[in-house]
Amino acid sequence: MIHKETESDAWFYTLIRAVSAGLAHLISGAFPAFIAFLSRPGTSWFSWHPFLMTVAFGFLMTQAILLFSPHASLIKRFPHKTKGRVHWILQGLCASCAVLGLVAISYNKYLNGKAHFSSWHGLLGLITVCVVCVQSLAAVPLIYHSLAKGWSLAKLKRYHAASGLVTFLLGSTSLLLGLCSSWFTASVGGYAWYLVALCPTLSAVIIMNQVSSAYIAKKRLQS
Repeated sequence: MIHKETESDAWFYTLIRAVSAGLAHLISGAFPAFIAFLSRPGTSWFSWHPFLMTVAFGFLMTQAILLFSPHASLIKRFPHKTKGRVHWILQGLCASCAVLGLVAISYNKYLNGKAHFSSWHGLLGLITVCVVCVQSLAAVPLIYHSLAKGWSLAKLKRYHAASGLVTFLLGSTSLLLGLCSSWFTASVGGYAWYLVALCPTLSAVIIMNQVSSAYIAKKRLQS
């Protein structure tokens, strides 16, 4: 009886992980695509801001972290070193898109004579862009360990994973605050708004679960 329950639990958790993995990939593609449809990038300076920021945090950073998931990685058969290189490339693209998105909105505000970083969305967005750039640069010693002599590679990876999760949560919160802007609420309202707001929320939950599960698993192996 206990053996059957254990098999049943294993099947259930396997199903949940598979659904979560599929949902994470679906959201990372559908959410930026929907924002691109609304903003129509290229029609104005402002139009580039929501598009680039959603691509940066909704797609690139999400996929960069999912690479290390044993259930959601698109390159799970590749060696860890290869995953690390691809992760760093995606993070570099994420930082580039985030900086360009910040430049676009800053220039748009300059053209329209509006105050810069006068809202929680603007302030948190600025902080997030700075943090993601630092996070990308701080990952260089993980690829070229000779640059971090005297530091344990295992500790560096732990610190990077923890700070990376914080960065992703900052990005997700910035996206959520962006969905509260007058631009977005003028286009999307009612139940549709809540449905769209679920995208960065669910992604954050899935990524948090992935990082925390990996940390707990390592703790068990060490104990």
